[in-house]
Amino acid sequence: MTKPKFLTAHWQNLLMVNYEVAPEILKPHLPPGTELDLWQGKALVSMVGFLFNQTRVFGIKWPGHVNFEEVNLRFYVRYFDGNKWKRGAVFISEIVPKPVICIIANSLYNEHYCSMPMRHSITPKANGLTEYLYEWKLKGKWNKLGASVHKNATPMQPGSAEEFIFEHYWGYNKLNETKTLEYAVEHVSWEVRKVEDFVFEADVARLYGADFVHYLSAKPVSAFFANGSAVAVRVAGKIKTVNSISIK
Repeated sequence: MTKPKFLTAHWQNLLMVNYEVAPEILKPHLPPGTELDLWQGKALVSMVGFLFNQTRVFGIKWPGHVNFEEVNLRFYVRYFDGNKWKRGAVFISEIVPKPVICIIANSLYNEHYCSMPMRHSITPKANGLTEYLYEWKLKGKWNKLGASVHKNATPMQPGSAEEFIFEHYWGYNKLNETKTLEYAVEHVSWEVRKVEDFVFEADVARLYGADFVHYLSAKPVSAFFANGSAVAVRVAGKIKTVNSISIK
């Protein structure tokens, strides 16, 4: 039976800056029953900035919590449900400007949300480029994630690096050593746009831990931009593992 929609929104202007990391640093964050989903043998994490617009929780628009920014750090996993492999994302950290969002998401979904002052800008530049910038304030200093993006959008190509990054339609959160939350994320395949001159400046150690400093300070392996679309997130279910066997 299909689970009801927990959240609906428009996710727009999604910027993904992607880094290769050692698989070992992701294992403490790996939900039971899942395994790392690798791209050409590499474990990747993505710094993601985007806009939540027209947000509803169980169909209700909450005043002051309809349109806002999010910046997150995520990595990629897959889960075999007994019939097929499901490709999903796990979030190490999610930053939003609204404390109430943190309370709801962390309580219901065991997410890793925190609240900080945030802002974003969209600035037209020369040669048909547009600069998208997401910023969040930590300990009095503005951190930033941004890029210059070309105007023309193209469909995502099957088997491409962009498809690997964007098309993970499941989310997985670790509850404890044997239980995992699983939720479905529904949206159409997004159009993508070419990225130039990306920037990521942040207090990585304070935000994500010392293990990530080396990797997030290196040159990214790629950066992608998607226009986004309407999305729906279904109410989560639980996966329990017994002797490495998953039971839903």
